[in-house]
Amino acid sequence: MTLAVPRNFTLLFTLGVLTSSALAQVVWQREEVGFEGIQSRARDLANKPYVAPNRDALPEWMNTLTYDQYRDIRFNPSQALWAADKLPFRAMFFHPGYLFREPVVLNEFTKTHEQQIRLAEAFFNYGPLIKKHGELPADGGFAGFRLHYPLNKPDYFDELAVFQGASYWRALGKNQRYGISSRGIAVDTGAEGVPEEFPNFREFWLRKPDPDATQARIYALLDGPSYSGAFEFTITPGDMTIIDVDAVLFARRAVKRLGIAPMSSMFWFGENSRRRFDDFRPEVHDSDGLAIRMATGERLWRPISNDSGKQEFSFFDMEKCDGFGLLQRDRRFAAYEDGEAAYHLRPSLWIEPTSDWKAGRVMLMENPSTNELTDNVVAMWEPAAMPQPGDRIEFKYRQHWTMDEDPSQADGHVVATRTGIHDWQTEQRTIAIEFVGNALNQQSDLPLTPQVQAVGPGSEKVKIQGITVQSMPEARWRVAFQIAPAAEGAKLSDVGPVELRCCIKRGDNFLTETWVQRLTP
Repeated sequence: MTLAVPRNFTLLFTLGVLTSSALAQVVWQREEVGFEGIQSRARDLANKPYVAPNRDALPEWMNTLTYDQYRDIRFNPSQALWAADKLPFRAMFFHPGYLFREPVVLNEFTKTHEQQIRLAEAFFNYGPLIKKHGELPADGGFAGFRLHYPLNKPDYFDELAVFQGASYWRALGKNQRYGISSRGIAVDTGAEGVPEEFPNFREFWLRKPDPDATQARIYALLDGPSYSGAFEFTITPGDMTIIDVDAVLFARRAVKRLGIAPMSSMFWFGENSRRRFDDFRPEVHDSDGLAIRMATGERLWRPISNDSGKQEFSFFDMEKCDGFGLLQRDRRFAAYEDGEAAYHLRPSLWIEPTSDWKAGRVMLMENPSTNELTDNVVAMWEPAAMPQPGDRIEFKYRQHWTMDEDPSQADGHVVATRTGIHDWQTEQRTIAIEFVGNALNQQSDLPLTPQVQAVGPGSEKVKIQGITVQSMPEARWRVAFQIAPAAEGAKLSDVGPVELRCCIKRGDNFLTETWVQRLTP
């Protein structure tokens, strides 16, 4: 076997980090790395009892780091993987410790060789809050990594994607700011009577890019109490960064709920909120709605809400899904008035299945929140046929990290939802929905016709009245209506949750997506 010195060995050796034994640990191994091999490892894990990561494996000084101390440990950019080779992508690593006590193994590989990347002090700059620290364990691993690429300027390597914590990752396109998160799978999320599981990416393999590469390729090994899995990520940076995901899962045991292509976001309040908070900003959210494109051609838009003060679920059943995602549609700075958080620059995440997902449903879970500090919204695909122990299942999909307001290609789509009750009409609620779209503004002898209806349980208890459609500034069209109790003398608070639907037609043609919302008292 021919021994090749790793790219960054010279600097590390000069700094006295690597001993002769450490050199043997980082030397390239002649071994072909392929996705089939990662799948085989995942299958082997599923055939054995689950062994949880040892959260006490790190030294005490790492486990006791405070938030500020952990932030004071920064990666040394000159030590970035592939920086010395001047390749189009670079990788930087996160130090283990603080909340990240389950070390992740990182590997670099080519077509014929691989090497494990060992934790070393030379990778990091320790700030003044870390005046003294203990030894770094040779097998300590990392807390994760981030990819860099010249997204915005040709001479600066911006952050492109981050993989850190459980099976979470985030990505950016050009001129975007971090917001929504994705993860490998969701297990028993919101399932009644059982705790949610958070499987971990235990190990990653980072493909060394060619000098002219326009994509980055990563493999990941996932493991958790109920599922193990192999993931392949192909990342294409750009104005809209695209991540192609191939997920192969092996069921170790049955679960109540399995979520495919799950995503987590934050919604505190928006223009549709009835629940007001004492804040100087008009809106605060990473995403303001769920968009769905069904195989039938119908497009749905479900505004996110934080009004009820309790956990809410919405399910959208279908035989085939053509796409779904949590979107940040409002791109006006004036909608947020926050120059630091820059909510108007946070990406939407649109999922496009690239294999046959068969029947299932999109689930939206909304948790109540009184601040912007934690994600409180989850969207995911739940297959109708739940895997059984020993099953192998595979899902392929494409992620679009985008600023596009309409990735479902509905043309006519919702840009605002407004609602309120007048003091002099306390037993009816006014709802106004604003649409934009090219077809809405085309000249025609046929008028625009709003379609509004209450559907499902409880729909017989309400009546819809005063339906109008009105042209608005900025090429918007507003559909407004009132909803009131159907029974004489009844109160609106007695009606209970009611599902409402609204769209705009011209003749027999649907010109917009369908707005769907659950009205709560």
